[in-house]
Amino acid sequence: MKVGTDGVLLGAWFPLDHGCSVLDIGTGTGLVALMAAQRGAAHVTAVDIDPDAAWQAGRNAAASVWADRVEVVCRDIAVFDTAVRFDRIVCNPPFFRDSLRSPDAGRNTARHNDSLSFETLAQRAASLLAPGGLFCLVLPYDAVEVFIRCAVAAGLDMCKRTDVVTAPGKTPKRSLVAFGKNCPAIERDVLQMCGPDGKETPQYVELVKDFYLKY
Repeated sequence: MKVGTDGVLLGAWFPLDHGCSVLDIGTGTGLVALMAAQRGAAHVTAVDIDPDAAWQAGRNAAASVWADRVEVVCRDIAVFDTAVRFDRIVCNPPFFRDSLRSPDAGRNTARHNDSLSFETLAQRAASLLAPGGLFCLVLPYDAVEVFIRCAVAAGLDMCKRTDVVTAPGKTPKRSLVAFGKNCPAIERDVLQMCGPDGKETPQYVELVKDFYLKY
């Protein structure tokens, strides 16, 4: 899978204190894991069920300056366990339900949620989260309410939500959402990526500028 805007948005947006431990579920190429390491995570564990994806993520991590702080594990998150509980858990999950399949099995795993249901994802995140930790993910706008119900059933509360619009007047396509345990309030805002002139907004540039050479 190629690097996508969704992963960049998640990797730049999720709240991260310096020295936090991070778990990246479904790491793919390792993009979000490496962004977390760049932002100052003490250690990042990147998990993917697909051997090819885990191999690619491992190569990318090894070639980076953060190789000593990123561990890649090829494992199904449904059975992954560790004594470690993580300060931050991040995920760019499979999005598509009941849609056409690709002949590429790896692409299907990355893009469809047959192998990782919202219910399983929420339950596993809740069990692996440290006290005071946050579970952050990017979702299709029209899937957020479904996921919130799964998160609440797993004992998680939504504490932050940013709806992403590509341009003025457009309906949001994605939402960036953070969950925790016993969250006192919900913070909501909107991220507009482009202005009326088609140029990237200062808000968007400020969010992602540390991760693109063009800025």
